[in-house]
Amino acid sequence: MVRSVAERALGARAGLEEVGDMMILTGKTIWSALRAPYPYGGELVSQFIFVIRLAWFPMLISTLAFSYGALGITAGDFLVVFGALDRLGGFFALFSIREVGPIIDAVVVTGVAGTAITADLGARKIREELDALQVLGVDPVKNLVVPRFLALMLATALFDVYAVLFSIFSGLLAMIVNHAPIGSFWATFFDNASTTDLWGSVLLTTIFGAIIAIICCYKGMTASGGAEGVGRAVNQAVVIAFIAVFSFDYVFTQTLLATHPQLLVPQ
Repeated sequence: MVRSVAERALGARAGLEEVGDMMILTGKTIWSALRAPYPYGGELVSQFIFVIRLAWFPMLISTLAFSYGALGITAGDFLVVFGALDRLGGFFALFSIREVGPIIDAVVVTGVAGTAITADLGARKIREELDALQVLGVDPVKNLVVPRFLALMLATALFDVYAVLFSIFSGLLAMIVNHAPIGSFWATFFDNASTTDLWGSVLLTTIFGAIIAIICCYKGMTASGGAEGVGRAVNQAVVIAFIAVFSFDYVFTQTLLATHPQLLVPQ
């Protein structure tokens, strides 16, 4: 029993140490991104294109499938019972912009781009390339972490708009399937949508990108144990990123609603 308690305590301590190391890496990354020189321009563009190329199609399929299935069909059938299918537009305004778009964005970027980043940096760590860079006087944070950090922030913000648009398209499709006029969808949608929702959604996903990048870069750069260790680092990065994203989403949403109480009143 004592051994079990000790192991749990050591596990909790190791977890807190990892969180602290990630916070330190975040500070170093932000400082390196702001401080001259800026040698990572080419790598930033390359990583941004890499993320876009990998994630756009999974993002499209995931958004359409989830929005049409979970929101469009389920909510549509429920509203039909009460003869209020015209309220589906307001429903999509609330959920697609505030929650569904950002969450699908974060999940897809983590699963597609985040894992690739962790595997790439993990392989470099195993091959001792990161140590070689430091010996040569090259800062791995500025040249490897910063471009991935900025690329994921830009990509998740862009993909959020992308996800919201296809989520709205799923709502329109649900209206067509139920033989309802599209005009009523747009009327309730614009009654409930606001610029606060939109900028809050984009800001949220931008921070999601930063969180995903830091976690995936950290786990990749601290991987050990050969190929098996890289696979373990990828698995841990995905799990930790999901926990961090969902936790931050709760805090951000509660803060946004508390500071903008008008969002609590549906139209």
